[in-house]
Amino acid sequence: MIPYVFSMLASEWPLMNVARYITFRAPMALLSALLISFIFSPWFIRRLKNGQLRQVIREDGPDSHYVKRGTPTMGGGLIILSVLIPSFLWMDLNSPFLWLPFIVVASYGALGFLDDYLKIRAKNSQGVRPYGKLIWQFSVAAIVVVIFQYWYGDQGSYDVLADSGAPQLSLVYVPFLKQVVIPLSWLAIPFACVVIVGSSNAVNLTDGLDGLAIGPVMIASATFALLAYVTGHIEISRYLHYHHLPGSGELSIFAAAMVGAGLGFLWYNTYPAQVFMGDVGSLPLGGALGLFAVLTRHEILWVIIGGIFVLETLSVITQVISFKLTGKRLFKMAPIHHHFELKGWPEPRVIVRFWIIAIILAMVGLLSLKLR
Repeated sequence: MIPYVFSMLASEWPLMNVARYITFRAPMALLSALLISFIFSPWFIRRLKNGQLRQVIREDGPDSHYVKRGTPTMGGGLIILSVLIPSFLWMDLNSPFLWLPFIVVASYGALGFLDDYLKIRAKNSQGVRPYGKLIWQFSVAAIVVVIFQYWYGDQGSYDVLADSGAPQLSLVYVPFLKQVVIPLSWLAIPFACVVIVGSSNAVNLTDGLDGLAIGPVMIASATFALLAYVTGHIEISRYLHYHHLPGSGELSIFAAAMVGAGLGFLWYNTYPAQVFMGDVGSLPLGGALGLFAVLTRHEILWVIIGGIFVLETLSVITQVISFKLTGKRLFKMAPIHHHFELKGWPEPRVIVRFWIIAIILAMVGLLSLKLR
């Protein structure tokens, strides 16, 4: 919206042309999201407290978590608003890279709200039944991916297999290997849905300690902001011999807004937390990151960048499989961050060390821009 207004004023004030550039609009979206979060968080937290929207603690969780009882939850609702409003203000309204993440964040946020509400009302940690949640998530993911395939079609060109005639959205790029792609053909849409839904639930599993999930979410968002800018910039992608997707640079603005909203939320979510994210925040943020991977063709690279989320998910899967097959548990408790808690690590130590690992993995992911 703002770029359109600025363009009308550019004839009188040439400085307004600055809104044409993603390198201006992305930082502005970040700052706008941060400002919205800072301004409204105190009021929002008070409303959550007054509404008795308090965190439900797992009965089988670590004993140290009982001190968290009574802390307001569903703070992710403000994260969503802090992401969507700046994105709407600073992005090109005609770009699918605005509306597709918008749909995922809004719809997954609605699912998370319902899940949190049911947990609070029933005073248990069950919420929406798993099958119902997956049906909702996969339905939204499928709609978004099909819309993108229809909307974007065969625009642009990739440097790899440029003459092969393979549809763009059916190609999965292998990081660190130049001119190596995996053509998925009809599996492209199911694969993309699995990436989006898996990412959403992985972030949800990680959200178990104060600030644990939002830190890696911001790190991954910042990484995707840079990757999206590179894939959307024809000169930079050509210089790096990287695949090019016209218009994908707009996604940098949405990702930057997620960084800003995350920073604002972390101010109140850092240990000891004054508010929790809840599923209303973790599900849409994870879904957005998975969608970033799909839209920029970095699905495999997302496994590296989002390694913390992958680790958390694998710890739950292996724990369940091990217990069913052998009757023994691999970890003291899953997800794995609880395992380290029960080993005696203070909560802040677990959180900061996971953040450090997330930063290292993001740096490894960015190396794929040049090391191929």
